[in-house]
Amino acid sequence: MAHFRFIERRFEKFLRTQLSVRKAMGVIVYATVASVLIGGVVITLVDPHDFEGVGDGLWWALQTVTTVGYGDVVPTTPVGRVIGSVIMLESIAFISIVTAAITSTFVERARHQNAAALEALGSGPVQHDQLMAQLAEVTARLDLIQRALGIETPSAGEGDLQA
Repeated sequence: MAHFRFIERRFEKFLRTQLSVRKAMGVIVYATVASVLIGGVVITLVDPHDFEGVGDGLWWALQTVTTVGYGDVVPTTPVGRVIGSVIMLESIAFISIVTAAITSTFVERARHQNAAALEALGSGPVQHDQLMAQLAEVTARLDLIQRALGIETPSAGEGDLQA
């Protein structure tokens, strides 16, 4: 009875806290492992003709939850099929949550990369304007040096800088 209170307290705590993909994945992993273990034992009890031992039951539950389903051992009783259905649905939830967790990681990483790229682009025009001003200053100084040395400078328009 104490074990059920522990589970009840954990479930209540889970419901009170904000749900994240990582937390949901933990719950689904726990539920999937529990489904395999409990389903493997229970199927042996309710369908002993097809499942000769707990090992066969666990093997069947594991291949069902991984959606492999070799078909070498299958439940034939209605209760056994219900247990199989629950395990199949659990595996769909497991695969969905794992896929969502991986996808959210990629999306978050891409979002950070895009934000960094946009930030870098945001400072681009300022740097461009500064560089153009410095280049104009260097060009003006070069013109002064060329005039002082008596070197012919390009006619107006030929040496103009374009932004």
